[in-house]
Amino acid sequence: MKIWGKIWKQNHVIADNTIEDLSNDTRTHKVFNALDELCIRFDLSRPIWLESNVQEFKRHKRVHFNQDSFIEQIEFDSFEMQVLEED
Repeated sequence: MKIWGKIWKQNHVIADNTIEDLSNDTRTHKVFNALDELCIRFDLSRPIWLESNVQEFKRHKRVHFNQDSFIEQIEFDSFEMQVLEED
């Protein structure tokens, strides 16, 4: 599985990174492992998955986290994760 993480500010990508997970973990574990790794690389606290985030990810293989998903104040508009390739 390959997941692309992007940080958006004023409709511009200001940072991005790709995580590739070739393990035999479940899809859910791969997504959450990628989320953890992207948060480390971007120096972010881990966002909270709201029900709207879960539904968006199920429908589009993509999820946007905005200020509502973070406990701390963020310096950008949104953090996006998108599945590029699945096993």
